[in-house]
Amino acid sequence: MSVKLRDYQQASVEAVLSHFRQTDDPAVLVLPTGAGKSLVIAELARLARFPILVLAHVKELVEQNHGKYEAYGFEAGIFAAGLGKKQHSYPVTFASVQSLCRNLDKFDGYYSLLIVDECHRISQSDESQYQSVITHLKQQNPQLKVLGLTATPYRLDSGWIYQQHHHGFVRTDQPVPFKKCIYELPLRYLIRCGYLTEPQVVDAPAARYQFDELPPAYSEAELDQFLGRYPRVTQAICEQVKTLAESRRGVMLFAASVKHAHEIAGYLPEDQTAIVTGDTPGKTRDALIEQFKQQQLKFLVNVSVLTTGFDAPHVDFIAILRRTESVSLYQQIVGRGLRLYPDKTDCLVVDYAGNNYDLYQPEIGETRPNPNSELVQVMCPQCGFGNLFWGLTDSDGDIIEHHGRRCQGLVDDPEQPGQQVQCDYRYQFKECGRCNAQNDIAARECHACGNALIDPDNQLKDALKLKDRKVLRCSGLSASTEGDVVRLVYHDEDGAELTEKFDFSSAGQRKKFFQIFFRTVSGEPWKTSDAAKLVEQIHQLVAPDFVIARQMKKYWKIEHRIFDYQGPYRKAYQR
Repeated sequence: MSVKLRDYQQASVEAVLSHFRQTDDPAVLVLPTGAGKSLVIAELARLARFPILVLAHVKELVEQNHGKYEAYGFEAGIFAAGLGKKQHSYPVTFASVQSLCRNLDKFDGYYSLLIVDECHRISQSDESQYQSVITHLKQQNPQLKVLGLTATPYRLDSGWIYQQHHHGFVRTDQPVPFKKCIYELPLRYLIRCGYLTEPQVVDAPAARYQFDELPPAYSEAELDQFLGRYPRVTQAICEQVKTLAESRRGVMLFAASVKHAHEIAGYLPEDQTAIVTGDTPGKTRDALIEQFKQQQLKFLVNVSVLTTGFDAPHVDFIAILRRTESVSLYQQIVGRGLRLYPDKTDCLVVDYAGNNYDLYQPEIGETRPNPNSELVQVMCPQCGFGNLFWGLTDSDGDIIEHHGRRCQGLVDDPEQPGQQVQCDYRYQFKECGRCNAQNDIAARECHACGNALIDPDNQLKDALKLKDRKVLRCSGLSASTEGDVVRLVYHDEDGAELTEKFDFSSAGQRKKFFQIFFRTVSGEPWKTSDAAKLVEQIHQLVAPDFVIARQMKKYWKIEHRIFDYQGPYRKAYQR
């Protein structure tokens, strides 16, 4: 039995099949809340030839995705302690990442595909639960396909979760969980086609908290103290909410803290209001949510717990009484009210916190520099790509200035046919004093030669202060090979060592090695990129004077190499 998909759902499935036929690179689908990610997951699971896993971070999403899959006549298992089931012998298993991570030994078989719902929650840390699962599954299948689905492909702490976009531009060149966004659907399309309810977003200046009086980083105690100074504001907001709710079916209110949530509920009709927080017991929470879904309750006040995995289509009024710096969270909050429901014509969204995000244009991924900034298109003079940057325009619409640093366009990689790399044109840059390469204005090390772009004395001074840093006075280098992997060893005058590895089977790793070690003692260029021959010639390489490493859990990670040092710190064998 096949799943009947909408046009964009079918297009996203085809994008997945096309991508994974060509490469094993992790990929992400960006589909707005309400686009039917569960249906896409169900169709991919149906088409899979080998066992697959579908992960989510909350039991509600596990249950929701499993239910949609079985509703089409398919059979699948659930592995989630919160749902009281630990089934792991089905061809398709829907699991919570927490439960699976605690029971990896039960998933020692061959899995062809791992699907992660709400994949923006994956961190880059090797010790995270998601990364632990991926590492474990790849031990059985090194070609494991990893697919993420999300409505919000960025994290507040680290930015975009993928490097390249299928429209031919770059989001980031930093290490992130996914290589490429292979399909993205705009929210406007779903609303225009009638697949989602249109939001009516209203800023509420008449009754609003002045959250800008709070410092950027604040504790919950400071937040409660701040809100305690505005009891009349809270009361006025709730009076307005009650008035606006008279013509609405279901109202969700997003509070700033637990104390704030109880204060809000105190101003709403007691017999029509419930509070759900992280401290609400599971059974109580489920019962209250069910009452709300059955419309036995009209007002549901919550604190950061009903932003994902919550599906109550009748919600037609969202009241935001909390500040957030996360565009992702703002989208998730508003998305709770955009699902279709009989006789529902729109969803009223009233922002009492002054978040002021553009719901339809959050994709820029950068903080708006000032209130007058707007998105401007800046053509790259090198590759012709039309970049979108924050900028300012004059009365004629001409660009006065923009805040772009580097062209985001993708161009063909001259070293790897069939691959693409980011265009290297920079609008703003920091030039390397050693090799004249152009670097990002925030770069600390030249991308071409590894030269420090900050004062090496400050680098050494700072590193020597930190307990988790090691500074090695380099007196020489040695190297060995393990297949195509070059193991480089830095030695100091007292016998201490630091090591790092470069995989010469990877073009990117070879390029990185020669960017760092581009000089020989004789001044002649390197004549080989073969790992074994390179090791034979390692004595010709110009070594750094200092190597700075950071202590990880089980090893030292090289952070900086300081070449041609001239300063007060003693180099190896100096007196």
